[in-house]
Amino acid sequence: MHLLQEDIIKLLLSFLLGAVIGTEREYRSKSAGLRTMILIAVGSTLFTVLSIKISADAGRIAANIVTGIGFIGAGIIFRENNRVVGITTAAIVWVTAAIGMGIGAGFYEITVICFVISGMSLVMLAPLQKFIRRRSQIRNYRLVCQFDQKSLKTYEDLFQQYDLKILRGEQSRTEKHITGSWTLQGPEKHHDELTQRLLNDTDIREFDF
Repeated sequence: MHLLQEDIIKLLLSFLLGAVIGTEREYRSKSAGLRTMILIAVGSTLFTVLSIKISADAGRIAANIVTGIGFIGAGIIFRENNRVVGITTAAIVWVTAAIGMGIGAGFYEITVICFVISGMSLVMLAPLQKFIRRRSQIRNYRLVCQFDQKSLKTYEDLFQQYDLKILRGEQSRTEKHITGSWTLQGPEKHHDELTQRLLNDTDIREFDF
């Protein structure tokens, strides 16, 4: 078995597209960056090329590529401060592998179209994502107050005054203190105003946000 000139071009094209995707991830300081994306793209291309050359059932090897990429993607996703991060990077790993497989199979046009659409999703939709997050942001708050025979409902009423929706709330009491934890959703501006108000509240002993 000999690698043809076209096979070498496939590997170089995978290197180029993987480098472009990896540069974007590296710029945003993500866990899977430049080298990772290049290796995923080039590796997927080579696996696809070899599966076509040495196997009558190329689809079976391609399916194993998808399974292997799934393990890599799962390792990127983790939980941080009550939220899940790394999902976008994991999805990009998945798409990068698909781009490598498409190049390896010789489907250049649809692969380049996929690359362009993916790039537009990462770059052009970022401002829209920031706008949406400013309009609807989720934050966690934790307050500790001196217990004086009543709950912290006054703070829940305060949240509503700032047009913040309570997604989850719970309160607990120790011998001398009462603690409230809430997950609130609303505009970023309202969150900032509420935070400033709570920071100036002398009845609050501890405040995490």
